[in-house]
Amino acid sequence: MDHLDRRTALRWGAVAMAGGLVTFAAACSSDPNSVADQARSGDRKGYVAGDGSIEQLPVTDRGEPVKLEGTTLEGKPWSSADRAGTVLVVNVWGSWCPPCIKETPDLQKAWESVQAKGKKVEFIGLDKLEGPETGLAFQTANKVTYPSLAYDGGVPILALQGKASATPTTLVLDSEARIAARVSGPVSTTTLLGLIDDVLAEKA
Repeated sequence: MDHLDRRTALRWGAVAMAGGLVTFAAACSSDPNSVADQARSGDRKGYVAGDGSIEQLPVTDRGEPVKLEGTTLEGKPWSSADRAGTVLVVNVWGSWCPPCIKETPDLQKAWESVQAKGKKVEFIGLDKLEGPETGLAFQTANKVTYPSLAYDGGVPILALQGKASATPTTLVLDSEARIAARVSGPVSTTTLLGLIDDVLAEKA
């Protein structure tokens, strides 16, 4: 139960296990307020960055469902409650974050792939530490076609149960909206699609 299956192990290589979870390490900042100030000023320095480590939670170890809601960058209401039974990919990002910029094409390719194959999967971004106009301009310029929620003082991110301290962070929620997997740091298309397929396979 508390181990990565062979496909996952082959896909990502050996990862240290602890307490049934694949642990992760992230760089951290000693002053969160200065991080926020730098982000708002467009300095693109000092953010809390993950190292790309992958964490997968066995079904028996997953917590309560995530209740995520907010307003999209386009000003429309959005709620995970309206997507019951769907595997949901949540990506925390900011246009001020270099790793976020780098991973954007990979996320878009993964989104296009699940759409093309008709998989019951949705993506939602959570824009961080910037106004909706800034986030929407970035999304439009980079041809991102899945929606993102506005920062709204960090309220949407609070719903992620403390699992998104690094920027970027990508979470895969299972069909019951529980956190099934996390990438702390930038994610590749191949890795994300693998995580999604692992969660989808649980329903088979």
